Amino acid sequence: MVSFAALSLDDVDGVSGFLREADLTLAGLDEPALNLWLERDADNEIIGSTGFELSNDRKHALIRSVAVAPHHRAAGAGSRLARYAMGQASGMGATRAWLFSRRSGPFWQQLGFAGADKYELAAALPETHQVRLFVESGQLEREVAWTRSLGSDAR
Repeated sequence: MVSFAALSLDDVDGVSGFLREADLTLAGLDEPALNLWLERDADNEIIGSTGFELSNDRKHALIRSVAVAPHHRAAGAGSRLARYAMGQASGMGATRAWLFSRRSGPFWQQLGFAGADKYELAAALPETHQVRLFVESGQLEREVAWTRSLGSDAR
């Protein structure tokens, strides 16, 4: 059984380095609205992360920060981490998951995601830190969006 620990303020520097190596967005890691969990090995090294931000109405979840350390990849860890975030979001009332990914489309498609309109994603989750950042910086124009419904298979 894998256990996850919620991100604490003491973890921000360590997870920033971990996500930087995975080439994922670092902004907003200290935002209270970001639900982020870390998986660590016996030496307390981060081996995985997963999380989401909810829309104000709690019906939409922006999945983010799903990353696996290189030596733990190809063993189902990424799918396990993504499913954990989706299950947690569903448990908090979300009925639809969204995410940005320019490189990992096939991975997300295996988890039931389909290509989505990035502007529809931004409209569903305008108050999330990542969407605000992408809109303000112009990065939204370069992003690829994905979505899926959340149901019993999200857990």
